Amino acid sequence: MSTLTICIVAAFVAGYMCIALESFTKVNKAAIALLMCVACWTLLMIDPASFYPQLDGGNVIHHISEVIEHHLGDASGTLFFLMGAMTIVEIVDTNGGFNFVRDAIKTRSKRKLLWRVAFMTFFLSAILDNLTTSIVMIMVLRKLVQNREDRLIYAALVIIAANSGGAFSPIGDVTTIMLWIKGVITTQGVLSEIFIPSLVSMVIPAAILSFSLKGKFDKSQNLVVTEVSQFTKSQRNIIFWLGVGGLIFVPIFKTITHLPPFMGILLVLGVLWTTTEIFHHNTAEDDTMAKRVSDILSRIDLSTIMFFLGILMAVAVLQEVGVLTQLGKGLNETFAGNYYVINGIIGVLSSIVDNVPLVAGCMGMYPVAADGAMAVDGIFWQLLAYCAGVGGSMLIIGSAAGVVVMGLEKITFGWYMKKITWIVFVGYMSGILCYWLEKTFLF
Repeated sequence: MSTLTICIVAAFVAGYMCIALESFTKVNKAAIALLMCVACWTLLMIDPASFYPQLDGGNVIHHISEVIEHHLGDASGTLFFLMGAMTIVEIVDTNGGFNFVRDAIKTRSKRKLLWRVAFMTFFLSAILDNLTTSIVMIMVLRKLVQNREDRLIYAALVIIAANSGGAFSPIGDVTTIMLWIKGVITTQGVLSEIFIPSLVSMVIPAAILSFSLKGKFDKSQNLVVTEVSQFTKSQRNIIFWLGVGGLIFVPIFKTITHLPPFMGILLVLGVLWTTTEIFHHNTAEDDTMAKRVSDILSRIDLSTIMFFLGILMAVAVLQEVGVLTQLGKGLNETFAGNYYVINGIIGVLSSIVDNVPLVAGCMGMYPVAADGAMAVDGIFWQLLAYCAGVGGSMLIIGSAAGVVVMGLEKITFGWYMKKITWIVFVGYMSGILCYWLEKTFLF
């Protein structure tokens, strides 16, 4: 490994450490990711010919420009998909589309509520995404559960169920979206083979946590929530079904048209935007401005989009200089190609560091093969989708869902690690075992 390559890796590691220590440095991780991205590409340009010896000076510069545009195009597909999906979910939520969640899970029995929360979160996160689903479920739980100790258990279950639900859906988690857009997993493949392991990884922790809850809530827990939407109930239902139904339709649209997934998201967003504008037509402008899509777009979390852009483009540098390929070969040699062990380790790592760069790194480390474990819907890619998604639940800082719930409910790192981590690990390993049984006896 050359000195320049070592410098690039050092810049990436330093940036990654600053991202991981965001709570201590108080510097937004998006800013660090962008600086890390530019630093890595700038270091590569100090002596680009050393990485592309087959090209002369002028051709090297031209080639790198094409390489950057290629990686930027790949990243943009993921980013536009995320921006569209985030906007759609925000439209539905802002206009009261998720009120049915509160009505569907309301019950006085603590254990019944636990199971309703678990399954509602699990399936919602497969349709929406684990981050948005976590926010929706925590807001609902605040209206239904006043006791903080009880609510912490429900909140921990939301993290587990959201990450498990996102793992078996091509649109349920950023990592599965990345793998799906890359073409290494298909909708049919991941739904048919990862659904049961993901379900097991949620059901087992939920069963263990259910022993911590006994009895019933007071009648006062069943609070009546005032509707804030300017739309009628039928209009809210239309918005809900257009938004959520549209997200479900995106994989179908991709299969029919063979267009990139972000085109399907833009179609759904356009239809939903047009519909809400029609609904707003006869409503006073000053009463509805805050609910219009043009205003909702300004509230989209662009810092998250910038973070993903910086991470994906920084990982692209490591791919270009050959670091990821060498790392992949090293893992294969160390564990003799045992992809269950390799992905199991990646899943544990995803609870410590962000799973987005981990998955992006794996996509650069391992080439897609025509057949075998590295083929489309092969063991490696499907296990990667499962392990990177579910493994993030082991620590509260290991996933976007965990971080947002940590902030909303003020859950401490130590409480979660002491009470929840071992429960998640049991479910995580049970899911891997379930997948092995599937591949051995069914598929």
